[in-house]
Amino acid sequence: MEPDGDQDTDDLPLRANANQIRVRHYVLDLTVQLHNKVIAGSIALFLEPVVEATDGAGVGLRQTDMARSPCEGYMDSSEALVSGESTVNESASMSNCGTRAGPIPETSPLSVGTSLGSTSDDGDFTLVLDCCDLDILQVEELDVTSVPSMSNLLEEVRDHHPRDRSAAMLQRLVSMPSAHWRRQHQLFSECSGAPGTPEAGPVEFHTDRWSLRVKKRGITSPVDFPRGLRVSYETRPAGRSIRWTQDQDKRVCVYTAGSPINNRALFPCQEPPVAMSTWQARVRAPGECVVLMSGENVALPIKDGETGLLIWDYYVTMPMPASTFTLAVGCWRRAIAEPHTASWSAGEAPVSEYSGVPANTDAEPRAGSQTGPMSRPGSSTSGVPTGRSSSPSETGPESGRHTGTCHSAAVDDGVCCSHSDYPCRFNERSAWTQRVVPHRVFAPACLLQKARLGVLALLPQCLAAAHAVLGVHPFPRLDVLIVPEGFSSLGMASPHIIFLSQSVLDVAGAGPASGVADRSVLGSRLCHELAHSWFGLAIGARDWTEEWISEGFATYLEDVIWAKAQQLLPVEMKEQAQLKALLRWRRLSDELQHSQEELQILRPNMEKTGEVSDCGASLVKHALNPDKTFMQVHYLKGYFLLTFLASEVGECQLIHFFRQFVMKYHGQLILSQDFLQMLLDTFPDMLKRGLTLTAIYADWMDRPGIPKWLCERSSVWSQARQAKEVKAEVVKWTLPDQGRKGRGRKRRRGEPKVNYRELTSDRLVLLLELLLEEEVLSSSTLRSLNTTYHLHTQDAEVRHRWCELVVKHGHSQAYQDVQHFLVHDQAMGVYLYGELMVQEKADQQALARRCLSLVQEEMDQSARRVVEEMIL
Repeated sequence: MEPDGDQDTDDLPLRANANQIRVRHYVLDLTVQLHNKVIAGSIALFLEPVVEATDGAGVGLRQTDMARSPCEGYMDSSEALVSGESTVNESASMSNCGTRAGPIPETSPLSVGTSLGSTSDDGDFTLVLDCCDLDILQVEELDVTSVPSMSNLLEEVRDHHPRDRSAAMLQRLVSMPSAHWRRQHQLFSECSGAPGTPEAGPVEFHTDRWSLRVKKRGITSPVDFPRGLRVSYETRPAGRSIRWTQDQDKRVCVYTAGSPINNRALFPCQEPPVAMSTWQARVRAPGECVVLMSGENVALPIKDGETGLLIWDYYVTMPMPASTFTLAVGCWRRAIAEPHTASWSAGEAPVSEYSGVPANTDAEPRAGSQTGPMSRPGSSTSGVPTGRSSSPSETGPESGRHTGTCHSAAVDDGVCCSHSDYPCRFNERSAWTQRVVPHRVFAPACLLQKARLGVLALLPQCLAAAHAVLGVHPFPRLDVLIVPEGFSSLGMASPHIIFLSQSVLDVAGAGPASGVADRSVLGSRLCHELAHSWFGLAIGARDWTEEWISEGFATYLEDVIWAKAQQLLPVEMKEQAQLKALLRWRRLSDELQHSQEELQILRPNMEKTGEVSDCGASLVKHALNPDKTFMQVHYLKGYFLLTFLASEVGECQLIHFFRQFVMKYHGQLILSQDFLQMLLDTFPDMLKRGLTLTAIYADWMDRPGIPKWLCERSSVWSQARQAKEVKAEVVKWTLPDQGRKGRGRKRRRGEPKVNYRELTSDRLVLLLELLLEEEVLSSSTLRSLNTTYHLHTQDAEVRHRWCELVVKHGHSQAYQDVQHFLVHDQAMGVYLYGELMVQEKADQQALARRCLSLVQEEMDQSARRVVEEMIL
């Protein structure tokens, strides 16, 4: 795939012409080749042209049949679409046009690009797919008329011209109502293996730097374009969508790492958020591997008689953006609640069991019991895990002392979804009372104990707390995987699966006896990623510039959910929230001082937010800028915007509003204005105080810097009780060094022993940040600080600040702590390299280079690029 002449910029093009034709369903059939770091196979695409309709004002609306709400009923549109006529009701609401933008908090802003033509020079229509770092071997049109199971559909279209029968059959297939999803997926699977149709003429294709372009000579419109294609391809070892690396046990693994280019180097796809689709995947992997994916079902592997590999089948019935597809293949082990290490072979109960679900339970939450949609004769695949409540042993925040919070999980009997037709959990009454969804935790063998004592112990409490705050879990199950050291963030949420960095695990592997409050980094991170199930996944941003819709909401809600999981009293919740706000204020202030102004804006496209070119192509601005990956403006500024709104309407009222908003918009894409306008409509008194949509945009979203309200409120947080107590501790640590300035370094005999207050993790972080502002701290003070608080054994947030202190004051006795952090906490250590270099001390610069040499092969590519620019 050769460059196509594009200039090198930090913007990522989205080339797919999703406003002209949409992929409705993908079927992947892949083989993971660990020995040569290649994933090979094919992907079948089932397409539907986008038809033109108008709203009541005559404005053009582009929709596919998927835009219909289940409340509108099923309408067979095959004949009309084959003939090119629109079947969309002219008064259809645009709110029915999509689901989600995806879980990539690291993706960068989307901006309107130039219209990239979808017609070739000879007038033929061209399907454009986002694609890079792939070797495309063949593209074929599928002959679905030869599939025996499609015979019923073939009979229905006998009166069509032979040329149109395949299109009519596939139109009926993609238009099946969700009640028949099992049958539909079975037919998709069988059609994906149909022979090609060489007699219909060859399918031509070519690749450029960022796309795969497919056409058939003589086909001039998307309506006449083939509805079923199969692309055979191979990934490349250096492909940027997947990471080939070693896990902590030094065993080869591969996973999708949330790359800025999303999944286009894993399979050719349509990347724009509006290009929602369902999918099913069959993955073959070596017998020692476990394959985890963002699918609804628990895959029970079967042995491939031809290759000896294990086959894992997954699927989703909820339309999702291609960016949400997630894969992890490695020698993962499952953490189980018993105090012994699991030993299993593929197919045994420990792989498939869920916490709180009896062994070997493969019941579906919906009617019917049959093998999964990609099952074949003689195979056995599991279905969607049962929608059952947690076991009595899974105590959550509802048990124990009364918290006095205002969250409730009342059932709404009047749910009428506005999204596209799919089997929605919000319409399942059992889902409303399911506080804890079935869940599993996986890790390399060497981290299994920490994963069990940390993640597995906390997860039920966090799941129950999230349900108490936000209501129905949008997804029926959850896997959590501790990913390799080179993972570039603390966590990443995808449908049905969360990746966690090992940095969130307790250093000493502290168990439940240590108390929930001692694991704030792990608990907060779990709650943050769980919050993405509602904001970021079930509800997504229609324009990727508005990352705050995902990250700002998750940051705000992590505090609410974590406080609920800890069963804090109201006064404790308030004090913890004030301390968190102060720490985030300090972080945001520092970041805004050292970043470009254009990267500080929550709505950089302003009034053009959500616009794309006519064919659907656009640019993701700054997506390839590695510095953007490590910025937290959208997390922090978005969090403070919600904190401001809570101060206006009340915290409990805002959480209740979140639940109302989720009920209305789950399964859809939104813009900021959708949230803010509904908020203003719900709380009309805000308008009386001058809080209009325009005012909120001006103060918070359309300009860089810090809003006036935030500057004023920060002084309140800095004077809160816990902050004052920490400042008092700072005085205790700095007085000795200040005294030595006047009397030399000799300690005076008879000085009274100082009693230091015990500090929680967050208060320790604030203590160290305040000490970082001191010009001088002696080695003896630093040694005493480490001895008193055992800083090198604290959580990653504390150890990060400790390493900064060590570097600033040249405390060489603790350089081993810095090296350990840079090697084992790569998700947090990027800018610590810069601090080592800026001091211009030979020993520190040598330490930075040594650490880079130890981890450069396993580092995330963006992180490595940033570090190399600092050091080389």
